[in-house]
Amino acid sequence: MAPFEANLPAIRACTFDMDGLLINTEDLITLSVNEVLEKYGRPRFTRAIRVQLMGVPNSTNSDVFHDWAKLPISREQFARASPESMGLHFPNCKPLPGARELLSNLSRACGTSSGKRIEMVLASSTKSHTYELKTSRAEIKDVIGFFQPERRILGDDPRVPRGRGKPAPDIFLVALRAINLTKDPSEKDILPSECLVFEDSVAGVEAGRRAGMRVLWVPHPDMALEYESRQDAVFAGRTATTQVGDDCQSGEVNDGWVETIPTLEDFDYTKYGITSPMNLL
Repeated sequence: MAPFEANLPAIRACTFDMDGLLINTEDLITLSVNEVLEKYGRPRFTRAIRVQLMGVPNSTNSDVFHDWAKLPISREQFARASPESMGLHFPNCKPLPGARELLSNLSRACGTSSGKRIEMVLASSTKSHTYELKTSRAEIKDVIGFFQPERRILGDDPRVPRGRGKPAPDIFLVALRAINLTKDPSEKDILPSECLVFEDSVAGVEAGRRAGMRVLWVPHPDMALEYESRQDAVFAGRTATTQVGDDCQSGEVNDGWVETIPTLEDFDYTKYGITSPMNLL
């Protein structure tokens, strides 16, 4: 990984994915899908297939999944069975390590040079009905509560064009507009280059890069292993796992706009020009 350059823009806003980043839904989705696969005598998820689906809207309805799974039921039947299983598990979601502490700190943080508050927004591919299940526990409500209601952008938000989920950049651009509409009107609008996207999936990294934003990749351990030899392509947003028609907006290898860390507990505030409340003590 190339070292960060001092001339990269300071961060004024942070955009967060939810599933697999703030809460442990990716493991619950795997559990749910495995239950359906086993019911119909099919093998459990492999790591290679699993990581291709992480962060991609409606991924278990895709050709990638069904060409591999070869289920003896129709896609329509699977589309009913899988959500039923997920619905039983989603109310048991838990925050991932460092999620609450990071959001709490950022909600009180400011830019080191500007002294202005750091803005935050949620940009999740999850749909409204499953969002309600995933965030039903008090512990999760507490985590999501750091985002203002008008700054929670979901996958079925009408401002996100149909068929333009991650890795297309649209949801992050909608999220940035939501920030600029609700920030202090005396402040200049925040630019994409002044946004830091927190993502766990490759699709999310590519969406952030296509949006012209900096990205912090916090992959699931399975994801990190699967893409270990292709990390440069992930950082550049050029894995070509899904074509969305705007590859020209992706980055370049080793341009310094993407970093990876194991967990949210490892976030380095000073690297992004952020003064956390801890640094003020």
